[in-house]
Amino acid sequence: MQGTLILSRSEVAVLADFPAYVAAVESAFRAHSEGRTLPPQLMHVDATGGEFHIKAGGLLDPDPRFAIKINGSFFQNRARHNMPNIQGAILVSDSSHGYPLCIMDSMEVTIQRTGAATAVAAKYFARPDSETATICGVGNQGRIQLKALAATLPLRRAFAWDLSFERAQAFAAAMTAELNFPVTAVESLSAPSDVIVTCTPAKKAFLMADAVGPGTFIAAVGCDSPDKQELDPRLIAQSTVFADLIDQIVRVGDTHHAISARLITRDHISGELGEVISGRKTGRNHRDETIVFDSTGTALQDVAAASMIYAAARRSGVGTFIDLAS
Repeated sequence: MQGTLILSRSEVAVLADFPAYVAAVESAFRAHSEGRTLPPQLMHVDATGGEFHIKAGGLLDPDPRFAIKINGSFFQNRARHNMPNIQGAILVSDSSHGYPLCIMDSMEVTIQRTGAATAVAAKYFARPDSETATICGVGNQGRIQLKALAATLPLRRAFAWDLSFERAQAFAAAMTAELNFPVTAVESLSAPSDVIVTCTPAKKAFLMADAVGPGTFIAAVGCDSPDKQELDPRLIAQSTVFADLIDQIVRVGDTHHAISARLITRDHISGELGEVISGRKTGRNHRDETIVFDSTGTALQDVAAASMIYAAARRSGVGTFIDLAS
């Protein structure tokens, strides 16, 4: 063995484009539905002023890989310490014997693989002629989510909503210039959209059932710990719900709030994205069907994306090897 490869965020960023992440994520969801993965696991650890979340899982083919990601979420970091609010690392190992192949910064992978999941979900759940989108939350995820939708659907217009209207305005101006269609900042969630993405750290529902029209596709992305919430539980109850992983959304997703409110049971969930990709389940059935994709973020996405990055780094000679056992 040469040792363990170390990759910084800047090195990770040059090794794959967004379509490569989309292909890796779609393949991982399919593999899981076909029983070709190690059981993904999720854990949260509360800390003073924030939390750590740990996601772990593996792929059985084409190469046996296991990955564990540890991200710290401390949403006062930027204001108090001039540090990222979310930061962490991914360890990739050979799952046939456990050797640690690579340690990489997690942020680029997390951003790209989360956007990629929405792109894949939009392909199966959004109306194919969707022209309008609303992005709720205008941070790093808001940017990749809108770009993901623009790469998948024939968007002609988008709206940006955030607790800070000034941040929404800045986001709208930047994304209008980048995507070459109008993005407008809005102060309320009243404008009708074909697609809505929620990607915030909110702990109280803000997307209410009466703000969503028939046929809308909603990607609920921000709810990745039990205390977070973005969607009105009534909206979950009135919609067709698909999961990235059912076992996760009943624990940490927006769906778990609807279950806790006794508006639905686990049986309300129609299936997992991987089952639709593999043809085991049907996605959209008709134009007026409102579909929620509860996207809590999975180790499947992390191991697929990180393994792709590791392979690209080996081909390109990027990164630094160290001997952890020395």
